[in-house]
Amino acid sequence: MNATQFDALLSAIESDGEVAHDGLRAGIDNDADGSDYYIETPDEHREGLSESELRDAAASASAHVTNWYYWERVIDAGDEAREEFLHWVERADEHPVAERYDALDDGVERTWGELSIRTTIDEDGLRRYTVTHVDDAHADPSTLDVHRDPLDARELFKTDDDGRYRPLRTAPTLPTGWAFPDLDGHDLVRMVDFTYPATVQNWQREREGRLDVTHWRETAERQTGIYDVLDELDADAVDWIAEACCDDSQCLRRREWEFDEDHELAADGGTGTFPCREPCSLVVAAARKWTTLEDETERTYQLDLTLSELRQIEEIIDAVAEGRTDEIREADVYDGANRYRARYLRAKRFDEEGQFDVTEVDHHDGHDDHED
Repeated sequence: MNATQFDALLSAIESDGEVAHDGLRAGIDNDADGSDYYIETPDEHREGLSESELRDAAASASAHVTNWYYWERVIDAGDEAREEFLHWVERADEHPVAERYDALDDGVERTWGELSIRTTIDEDGLRRYTVTHVDDAHADPSTLDVHRDPLDARELFKTDDDGRYRPLRTAPTLPTGWAFPDLDGHDLVRMVDFTYPATVQNWQREREGRLDVTHWRETAERQTGIYDVLDELDADAVDWIAEACCDDSQCLRRREWEFDEDHELAADGGTGTFPCREPCSLVVAAARKWTTLEDETERTYQLDLTLSELRQIEEIIDAVAEGRTDEIREADVYDGANRYRARYLRAKRFDEEGQFDVTEVDHHDGHDDHED
């Protein structure tokens, strides 16, 4: 505890009569003659103190005093989302102050999406935060590119490790090889917000039961212009959309929206720490294409394939859907999605127009079902 922190405590006592925070109580005994102070922690209670005695007692309860100072004077209590997030980051609800300080001396780690956040503490109880990619959490710091300004995250995370643009900020494609060391609490939350916008705020609203969820039907019905067709999709199609786009492998948010309030989707919502309160713009944009595809009439086609070729097509679709085509080596000819295997199938089964040579089977349903 330093002089500034004790002066702040004394000023708060004289202004409010008592301070109480996280196991610390300190104040003035109004029934005493003169200005007698008291201070209490889970381990000790002292009363009838002069100002100098209060100073000595506060020094013996240094962890509780510096903890009070950090949360009440350094971190703005007016921003509930920031304060609650920083409490969560250091696991404040899991341990009393003394145990928490011991853990912070060694460093407390938390994961937020693909961010690894390590919290430490100095001798005056001030927290410092270091952020890396989860894959770099235990990397040699000298091998990482150091960034000091939280705003750098906005540009740094526009592309993935292969330089491809990341249209979805919460996709599990955050690049590696960087570090934001020695941030204070305000800059940590700013950095997280630049990386995963609004996730801290929505996480906090959910914890307090205030998350305002907008389900698919409401989202679709408010669309205009070229997206006005989205309300034509039925619940089955929206289920397929959620399965395609909202899986943990595609997005780190946990889907909380359903088809509507009365119709839950069968697709798994994911396990992310922070919630998704409405269909995102990427889902809406993709759904417009799916709306036109779902408007097509199903027909039966005849295509000659061997059983192995049928299974190969399934493997190709699965490899593309799971994003593992880059992992399949040229020599992996036993994998159906191998490039040479796919080229062989194309050479054998595609016609001169570059399409499967298929025959449409007549439905005999009594009406003309040809495309326009």
